[in-house]
Amino acid sequence: MVPLAQLWIPILLSAVFVFIASSILHMMLKFWHQPDCSGFSNEEEVRAAVRKGSSGPGIYMLPYCTHDNMKSAEIQQKFKDGPIAFVFIRPGGQPNMAAPLIQWFLFCLLVSLVTAHIAGGTLAAGTAPMRVFCVSGLAALMGHAFGSIPMGIWWGQPWRSAFKHVIDGIIYALIVAGVLAWLWPQQ
Repeated sequence: MVPLAQLWIPILLSAVFVFIASSILHMMLKFWHQPDCSGFSNEEEVRAAVRKGSSGPGIYMLPYCTHDNMKSAEIQQKFKDGPIAFVFIRPGGQPNMAAPLIQWFLFCLLVSLVTAHIAGGTLAAGTAPMRVFCVSGLAALMGHAFGSIPMGIWWGQPWRSAFKHVIDGIIYALIVAGVLAWLWPQQ
């Protein structure tokens, strides 16, 4: 077993490298994620309708139903007619990327921390780098890659977009695994 105190440098470095890799994937390689979103042809009308009909930030569902009325003829017809949508509304105001970027870095740090904890609890100092890579890669994969799959299942995120996020997560997991294997304590 390797205590987390001995792994703080690889934890921090892997989080920084994943943060940099995600910045490249999302900001520099515009062909990768930019096509995942599109606008409405009648955006101003949609904005006005949402502004008028919503009660502020939150998650809205079209058609809205509860378990009690889901089987009613009226709701079933709405589902049949479409569209079916989940709409996420955030507060208005000038976009500020600082808070989401900080939260993303903290998430990267959390995944690296949990990955190091799993690897440190199962592997000894001096373990072969490939073994460290395999164990930590699987743990990091679960943290970075699998979260988008429920978005495709439950929220209707297009599978093409969800799978791109899985590929991103595989890249991030390889980075975490590589850093931990590279900096794993040697006795």
